[in-house]
Amino acid sequence: MENSGGIEASLAGPHASAPFGLARDEKQIDAVTRSLDSVEAAMAESADLRTLVTSPLIGRADAGKAIRALTPTLGVDPITGKFLGVLANNGRLSELKAVIKAVKQFAARHRGETTAEVTSAYPLDDEQVAKLKANLKSRLGRDVLIDARVDSTILGGIIIRHGSQMIDASIRTKLNTLANAMKG
Repeated sequence: MENSGGIEASLAGPHASAPFGLARDEKQIDAVTRSLDSVEAAMAESADLRTLVTSPLIGRADAGKAIRALTPTLGVDPITGKFLGVLANNGRLSELKAVIKAVKQFAARHRGETTAEVTSAYPLDDEQVAKLKANLKSRLGRDVLIDARVDSTILGGIIIRHGSQMIDASIRTKLNTLANAMKG
């Protein structure tokens, strides 16, 4: 069920393998993943940072200057700081979100873990996440990290994606199935 070959094949894979390899060699995987979590959180909170990362109107030089100025504020480790600078200088900041995801997948695989994307209509509490992790661990045979997302359009229930497998127990899907059955 592991889809690790897809990481390297994706556009983000080559950009993610370099910082991950350096973090692994320097025994800084945990520091880099924590830093990337901080960057991800900052992107979620700051419209200006999202614009910097996604706007094609911001040139490489300006993006590089902005990233170098932001790095101390973000509190990232040196490997992540250099990596962000390289992405900016190469005009690849638009791939940052996918690269962060790929680095996290590399790190999880390195630790013997796997990641499952979990979509729910409402945020899951700690107890629900713990139960879900335990259930997935028994099913997959290894520790599972949960990449939780909230999508109110599923109405209720849960959708779990792991590699190429998907379990869709959402209310939206059940209602659509019922509607199609009633059409005859």
